[in-house]
Amino acid sequence: MTNKQPARTARAGLAQDSVVEAALVILNEKGHDAVSIRAIADRLGVRMNTVLWHAKTRARLQEVMADAIVGATATTDLPDEWDERVRVLTHRYRQSLLAYRDGAAVVAGTYVSEAGTLRVADAIVQALLDGGLEPKQAAWTCWTIVYFALGIVQEEQGYPLADTAKMTAALATGNYPALSRAEEHLRDNAFDERFDFGLDLILSTLPSHIGAARKSGR
Repeated sequence: MTNKQPARTARAGLAQDSVVEAALVILNEKGHDAVSIRAIADRLGVRMNTVLWHAKTRARLQEVMADAIVGATATTDLPDEWDERVRVLTHRYRQSLLAYRDGAAVVAGTYVSEAGTLRVADAIVQALLDGGLEPKQAAWTCWTIVYFALGIVQEEQGYPLADTAKMTAALATGNYPALSRAEEHLRDNAFDERFDFGLDLILSTLPSHIGAARKSGR
């Protein structure tokens, strides 16, 4: 006589993908703060324990949401040149964050070791290694690119609520002369151009690191 236990997902009565999909719908409708285990359960019409089967904490819920957001980044059909590969991947990563309301806020602060996130990171690091960076440089450059993208997208997604008048009033006091000279550029919401500018700065430093690595024989 066999008495097999039902599969975990069958016992839960719900697939994890359904939980993540519901969470992302709530995210787009109401923002990051509105996403909760209870809100997901209400949307799906199930008990909270059913959702908790797949995401026992809010931190775990944020991880699987983050992986779904980042995992949408395509890592195929890339240029042959390593630096163009990095550029294309980074632009795609940014678009994945922008595809969801508060997408960058969800991903920031997580340390996800899920398939989608690891696939994207692997593609970026591989491109950097192909360019001649040693492993430590490639890993840290990947982090730098990710931090930059997350930061600028968080600002971009929060910009509609920005109180620019407050900064204008503060600079009008004359207490911040350097910032006053650059004021129009500090308030510039040309995020596409700013993103390209920052990415160019990062990529333009890499040849010197590659040269140093080759000289040292690493």
